[in-house]
Amino acid sequence: MAKLKIDLDSSLRRLDLVTRGFVNTKFLGNYASAFRGNGLEFSDYRNYVQGVDDASLIDWKASKRVNNLLVKEYVEERNLEVIFLVDVSEKMLTSSTKKLKAEYIAELVASFGFNILKAGDSVGLVLFSDKIVKFLHPQTGLKQFYNLTKYLLDINNYGSFSDVDNAIDFIFKNGNRGSLVILISDFIYPLKSEKSFKFASSKFDLISMMVRDVRDMSLPGGMGRVVVKDPYSGETLLISPERIKKEYSKVASSDVAKIRNLMKKIGGDFLYLQTDKSFAEPLIGFFKAREAKWR
Repeated sequence: MAKLKIDLDSSLRRLDLVTRGFVNTKFLGNYASAFRGNGLEFSDYRNYVQGVDDASLIDWKASKRVNNLLVKEYVEERNLEVIFLVDVSEKMLTSSTKKLKAEYIAELVASFGFNILKAGDSVGLVLFSDKIVKFLHPQTGLKQFYNLTKYLLDINNYGSFSDVDNAIDFIFKNGNRGSLVILISDFIYPLKSEKSFKFASSKFDLISMMVRDVRDMSLPGGMGRVVVKDPYSGETLLISPERIKKEYSKVASSDVAKIRNLMKKIGGDFLYLQTDKSFAEPLIGFFKAREAKWR
């Protein structure tokens, strides 16, 4: 079986280094509180501490019974289900850096998935191109981590073009309400309709992560004419990058804005990542922003 090459040990280490002191003490709790669907359940009472506790948290009935001010303590309900929808179309096997987009995404999903599983939550995986290639039902435990990496690294799972709408329709029909669904693609193939995203957002906590290569956003300078290939028709065209460089970047930036605005419109979230930069720092920043929003 042909496999993609990823440095998973380094990736896990990098995520840990960036989040050490945040992950190890607060991150696993904050990561959950950063996503809707995680409630709190009553654990016990404790004495009210003036100047520290919010007075609105005082349980007056319980306090009256013992003639002492008491506040309720809660523990977090940990039943989060996370499903990754990963684009495995042919264009994910391209790169202008050391990592293919597919390899970058594999490291991202494996590292993030490992932390989710370590927190005791369940992880599922949908690989899609123009069809659903693999569906790994959400499960907990390290065996699920092995399955995640096995499917993500199998190069035989990659090919054809991308149909994001079909992937969203599939998870809408097969995913459990309240799940956290993380869609990862470069979104180069245009969406057919916003309707499926609206439906998915009403059922799930939906996040779109756009992963792009440098060349997806800008053309290189200082070179002559080159041959490019249309991803839809397969037709080739001879172009001069210098002449269309400005317009190319403008269109690419517009494509990013369209997905970002769509997610904002339907109540979802958006994270942009680029393969020449680590995903660890943006991912943690994303968690912090989500936590602040839902606090």
